[in-house]
Amino acid sequence: MAAVAVLTTAGLLSACSYGAKSDDKASAAPAASASGAKLSADTVKIGYFANLTHGTALVGLKQGIIQQELGGTKIKTQVFNAGPAEIEALNAGSIDIGWIGPSPSINGYTQSGGKSLKIISGSASGGVKLVVNPDKIKTLDDLKGKKLATPQLGNTQDVALLNYLSEKGYKVDAQTGDGDVKVLRTDNKVTPDAYKSGSIDGAWVPEPTASKLVSLGAKVLLNEKDVWPDKKFVITNIIVSQKFLTEHPDVVEAVLRGSVKTNAWIKANSDQAKTAANEQIKADAGNALDAAILDPAWQDIDFIDDPLANTLQAEADHAVTAGLLKKPNLAGIYDLTLLNKVLKANNQPAVADAGLGAK
Repeated sequence: MAAVAVLTTAGLLSACSYGAKSDDKASAAPAASASGAKLSADTVKIGYFANLTHGTALVGLKQGIIQQELGGTKIKTQVFNAGPAEIEALNAGSIDIGWIGPSPSINGYTQSGGKSLKIISGSASGGVKLVVNPDKIKTLDDLKGKKLATPQLGNTQDVALLNYLSEKGYKVDAQTGDGDVKVLRTDNKVTPDAYKSGSIDGAWVPEPTASKLVSLGAKVLLNEKDVWPDKKFVITNIIVSQKFLTEHPDVVEAVLRGSVKTNAWIKANSDQAKTAANEQIKADAGNALDAAILDPAWQDIDFIDDPLANTLQAEADHAVTAGLLKKPNLAGIYDLTLLNKVLKANNQPAVADAGLGAK
């Protein structure tokens, strides 16, 4: 069981970064006003991305649902562009709790020897598609010799594409991307231009990039949901600093209450939630998403409390199979104690940690 230190140079497991580099800067974002009695901490520092797959954080902060649960304990937020930067911030104490993808969670946990973080909840599933130029690729049997983009070497979508191609019998060198299908690691910010110029024939990408490509004429060839059991796989979960979890469990529990309530509100008020998420994206990133991109992207993401722990292990196994990752020891990466306490209080069933829970 290796600590996976070799992955840093490969850029592996920066899942939620969607191609952004680890030195991208974090920016402060406004939060709702605190009122009422304080919990054990004056402030809780929360990190997330201005991406739809982080919709729970976007909506929960915009609507004040999370702040309401925290009472007088203030929220300080940071908005990140890259998973590695968020993990660095967590390790440095710049944030206490973060919404982040599965791969940087794995990397942060293994590189610290299991001491830096715990995954304490799920947040989102889905929102990833293989979209292609319909003039060049009409079926899944037409992929040989084509050029497909992923956001970053070794990120969650890159691993998913490599695993899918391998299962279909295509041979691709995981590091170079050369083979029966050419895999090009392309920042999501430039992927639409690469598609328009013909530099790529398609891409395995998260939302809203997938819907952006569709708006340019691409077609959805495969929804990643369709390759997973029950059409569910983790794309975003919630992590916490182990130090903060130990010192301020009441604050962590309050954030989880806010997350669970936010996911329920999203489910009951999808259109309002979509608008709130887009308004928060505009506040954080400067630009809102056009309806033609926002609507299909939002529809494809499921906001859930279950961390889908079995799929986290599967994603790690896929990276090992692709040759991008030495087998990590994920034992203890989850601590779902507080989440299950919150779920029980809401008369909801407990969620499982797939044998990877706190010992």
